[in-house]
Amino acid sequence: MAMQKTLEILNEMVAAGVVERYAIGGAVAAYNYIEPGLTEDLDILVSFETIPGTAKSGLTLLTPILSFLAQRGYTEFRDAGVVVEGWPVQFIPVASDLDEEALDQALDIDFVADPDEQVVPTRVLRAEHIIATALRLGRPKDHMRMAAFVESRAYDSDVLDDVLTRHGLKEKWNQVGNQWGWW
Repeated sequence: MAMQKTLEILNEMVAAGVVERYAIGGAVAAYNYIEPGLTEDLDILVSFETIPGTAKSGLTLLTPILSFLAQRGYTEFRDAGVVVEGWPVQFIPVASDLDEEALDQALDIDFVADPDEQVVPTRVLRAEHIIATALRLGRPKDHMRMAAFVESRAYDSDVLDDVLTRHGLKEKWNQVGNQWGWW
């Protein structure tokens, strides 16, 4: 129920014009494709260029988002996120062409935590963009996530190849695959 309510709050942000759109990324997005892994936060990719009142200076201000959440009683911070219904939510700005493409191509899904609960529409990154982002970040947990995708073959290899090639990550993908014995 907590995740469902968190997504409802994010959808309210869109309806109120605080953000134009968002997409779930990171481990929670990966749940849509592979076996769940441990996560303590909800990564939300947002294009901050669309937030009213923000300057185009390159400085990202979370003020509209934080004000919206504070008006609803969400003022606690844990790690890098604002706690919404028990989930620390980290708002991640689009910072590269890969991020922009990932947000543009995010999939619309219906989230339901419990069959007795109402469906909540949301957006989630495509598997291929989750893999490419994990490759770009390269942390140990990202390597584990990529390995889970490779093991389960929960992605379209032609689409992934295209994404990696366009964003200059193909060589790194081959190096990581050879290092981990994926091929």
